[in-house]
Amino acid sequence: MKIATWNVNSLNVRLPHTLRWLEENQPDILALQELKLDQDKFPEAEFTRIGYHAAWNGQKTYNGVAILSRQPFQEVSIDIPELNEPQKRIIAATIDDIRIVCAYCVNGEAIGSEKFAYKERWFAALQAYMRTQLEKHPKTILLGDFNIAPYNIDVYDPEKWQDKVLCSPQERSWFQQLLQLGFTDSLHQLYPDSAHYTWWDYRMNMFKRKLGLRIDHILLSEKLVPLLRDVQVDSSARGWDRPSDHAPVIATLA
Repeated sequence: MKIATWNVNSLNVRLPHTLRWLEENQPDILALQELKLDQDKFPEAEFTRIGYHAAWNGQKTYNGVAILSRQPFQEVSIDIPELNEPQKRIIAATIDDIRIVCAYCVNGEAIGSEKFAYKERWFAALQAYMRTQLEKHPKTILLGDFNIAPYNIDVYDPEKWQDKVLCSPQERSWFQQLLQLGFTDSLHQLYPDSAHYTWWDYRMNMFKRKLGLRIDHILLSEKLVPLLRDVQVDSSARGWDRPSDHAPVIATLA
């Protein structure tokens, strides 16, 4: 089983990229973030045409998440109920007996800003939400754009990024709190000593210079870790014409 996540940074712009990537890679499940589409604008027919079921939680201009699956969905839910907020950042669905939670986590803008304080509240709510999900679904995958690079090896220049948003000790502690619920960072589990970036700034030729961060993750609950076979970042998609600034991450489970 191939399960992937990709922040497409506007599905309206990147729909051809997404369809091409699906055709070339044939994942069983693909989680998408930053759709930037109203709920009624989602191109469901395009995915149905190539054999995928779709569930989505859309928002015009900002945010928006979706799950595409070869198999039908059960128990689809959106948002974190306790937050009671307008930002569309969460969608969850059960596929076979696996709970898939797709998350587009808050960026935070800058340390000490109001948006950073909001990011802290949001991650606290996410932790409580995922604790509930795990209680109901022992086989759970939390995946998406976390906007956190959890280890120094996930940053092209750790000294430069020290104490900056995405790499701060506070944010890394929030990531570790998710792991402490009973999740495993799949790529780090297999390749703890290798640099694998998933995001490159559009500016200053960062992708061509191989200067990136790993902020997109696939976290597996304890029941699923024994099934993990491989995790890869498909950086080739970042080199396409008019690309997203993120690359897909793909986990292969037995």
